Amino acid sequence: MPAPVFVGDEVSAAGWRLAGVRVIIPEAGSEAVALARVMAEGAELVLLSAVCARALPPELLGRFLVSGRPLTLVVPDAQGQGSGEDLTARVRRRLGMQA
Repeated sequence: MPAPVFVGDEVSAAGWRLAGVRVIIPEAGSEAVALARVMAEGAELVLLSAVCARALPPELLGRFLVSGRPLTLVVPDAQGQGSGEDLTARVRRRLGMQA
């Protein structure tokens, strides 16, 4: 089984590398190319930094997240950028329990 792949910034990549994850650090504007490379190499799990995810065209990101091939997860970076909204708050807002 191929090793998981992290696509994101250099600082976060250092931590993922220590955990045994293969890393790709794309230059700004080449995130889609990096993701295509990961696909071509047959990765089964892609950990995509939230900052890189925001740099991708929404339809491309959506395709990766929904297809499940490879399984793609968006993760916050080492500085906490892109950690997103609290899941509990999102669920409450969707249910109309919170503005």
